[in-house]
Amino acid sequence: MRLPQIKFDKIKEFLKKASLFLAEKAFFTFLGFFSLALIFSSFLFYKNVILANKAQPEILGKPLQFNEKLLNQILKEMENRQRIFEEIEKKQYLDPFSKIISLPEEELTE
Repeated sequence: MRLPQIKFDKIKEFLKKASLFLAEKAFFTFLGFFSLALIFSSFLFYKNVILANKAQPEILGKPLQFNEKLLNQILKEMENRQRIFEEIEKKQYLDPFSKIISLPEEELTE
């Protein structure tokens, strides 16, 4: 089975003619694109606002339950991390630049 070849010259000519036509009729082109944008935006508005307001949310049979064990574990872990963080802040590290190296006087005079 043989596929037809795409003729890029014809496509190029069509695009040139279409762009020239649209440029000559700039006002009507603007109105056309503006009306397409209005139609598209009104469709999106209808879909996302009006239909969303009409839809009734599902009511679950069971109320939500709060897992206190998990909450306590998370709070303990957060306190532990906070404690470790505060310990690190209080720890003093040696400053490698604080030592003063004394050079012999002969080297200083040179």
